[in-house]
Amino acid sequence: MGRYVARRLLQMIPVFIGTTLIIFLMVHILPGDPIRAMWGDKAADPAQVASLRHEFGLDQPLWKQYVDYMGNLFQGDFGKTFGGREVIDEMSESFPVTLRLTAVAMIIEIIVGIGLGAWAGLRAGKAADTGVLIFTLIVISIPVFVLGFLARFVLADQLGWVAPNVQDSTDYAQLFLPGFVLAMLSMAYVARLTRTTFAENLRADYMRTAMAKGLPRRRIVGVHLLRNSLIPVVTFLGTDIGGFIGGAVVTEGIFNVQGVGNLLFKALQQREGSTIVGVVTVFVLVILVINLLVDLLYAVLDPRIRYA
Repeated sequence: MGRYVARRLLQMIPVFIGTTLIIFLMVHILPGDPIRAMWGDKAADPAQVASLRHEFGLDQPLWKQYVDYMGNLFQGDFGKTFGGREVIDEMSESFPVTLRLTAVAMIIEIIVGIGLGAWAGLRAGKAADTGVLIFTLIVISIPVFVLGFLARFVLADQLGWVAPNVQDSTDYAQLFLPGFVLAMLSMAYVARLTRTTFAENLRADYMRTAMAKGLPRRRIVGVHLLRNSLIPVVTFLGTDIGGFIGGAVVTEGIFNVQGVGNLLFKALQQREGSTIVGVVTVFVLVILVINLLVDLLYAVLDPRIRYA
């Protein structure tokens, strides 16, 4: 297991360098001059523009900018915004908010998605199974921003059950509605995936053998069926972290959550290259670590994968 972990960590190095390089190039080759855009419609002083370009290293070749950025990054320096504030300070304020929102969404996705899928899979072909498939198909067909505005209009504006905007991002009760909206699409996919794997594994030979041995139904479903059915679901949950982060940009905007989604949206509007690259770099690290943990979890769910 130790050699496997070491090999996976080594594989993460070129992936990390490659993804950060692509993001860095995409941000910096966009047309327009972000420094000159700071003046808006007013005429900019060429001397001030040149001074700011030199201060932020924008007068250097693109490869030199990337090398300097990576060198500073490994020292914990994510650069500064055009307003002179440290990017790491802005991220330290916004990332905990998004992590709390993502945690709420992930808990909802796991509990409701797996529970609904398992319930439908054990009743494959019956009315309950058909109802779950229709419900999840409807959810998948509706964009996240439509779900968000609909939930806000009905639950907040019409019924008054919740506040329309998040006032305190440390209050998990206020994060429940945006977290639920953020989890809806993924929850539907998890439910359908769990339902399919449950229905397939119910027909497997090891399930018939367990039943023939006379094992209790609770053990058959809770140990044999659930454990083998969760492997593809765990894969989806691991890769879904990136989807949550992307969906947070929309969800945080609808419910006024001051998280990394709002930070990234404002940075894109103002062409804050350091902020965009810094935020995406942290995203890449999180996704790489999550994927490593998912690979290790495979070995826990199925020992045959560990020996392979």
